[in-house]
Amino acid sequence: MPTDFASAQLALDLVGVFVFALSGGLVAVKKRFDLFGVLVLACAAALGGGIMRDVLIGDVPPVGISDWRLLTAAALGGLATFFFHPGIERIGRFVKVLDAGGLAAFAVAGSLKAATTLGVSPIAAVLIGVITAVGGGVIRDILAGHVPEVLRRELYALPALLGSVIVVVAVEQGVLRMWMLWAAAGLVFVVRLVAVRLDLNAPTPLRPGRPT
Repeated sequence: MPTDFASAQLALDLVGVFVFALSGGLVAVKKRFDLFGVLVLACAAALGGGIMRDVLIGDVPPVGISDWRLLTAAALGGLATFFFHPGIERIGRFVKVLDAGGLAAFAVAGSLKAATTLGVSPIAAVLIGVITAVGGGVIRDILAGHVPEVLRRELYALPALLGSVIVVVAVEQGVLRMWMLWAAAGLVFVVRLVAVRLDLNAPTPLRPGRPT
C-alpha cells in the first residue's frame, strides 16, 4: 500500500478503535461489569472488526493484537468509560455521533486495506469493508447478551456498504486519491446520522394479521 494511503488508514483505524472502545465500555458499564470486563468489552468492540479483516485477507498476526498504538487507543477508550461513564452517558447523543464516525472510519479503512491486498477480489474487498465496520459491534453485543445492533437498529450496515463500494471502485479504476477516502468516510458518517435522526430502517417483515 502506498505510504500516503497507509498513513491515512492508520489515522482512520485509530479513530474507529477509540470510538468503538467507548461504545463497548459503556455497554459493559451498564451491565455492571468490573474493570476487567469493561476493558474486554471495549477491546472486543474496538479491535474485533479489524482482526476479522486481517484474518480474512491473510495479514497475520492482525494489527489489532500487534500494533501498540491500536491496543493503547482501545485501552484508553475502555478506561475512559470506566472512570468517567456518568459524564459520557449524559452526552449520549454525542456518543451516537462518535459511533457514526467509527463506522465510517472502519468501513473505509477496511475496504482500502482489502482492495490494495494482492489476491482479494473487488466483491470480497467490499464485504470485508462492511465486516470491519460492523464486526466489533456484533462481538460486543453477543458478549453482552444482546441482539446485535446491526440487525435491529436504524440503517447501519448499508452506509458502511456504500462507503466500501466507493473506495473499492476508486482503487479498481486507479483513480483513488486521499480526498476520496475522507469524502467516502464523510458520506458514511452523514448517511448514518440522517438514519438515526429520521429513524430510517431497512424493510422488515410485515406483522402477521390476527386470525379470523
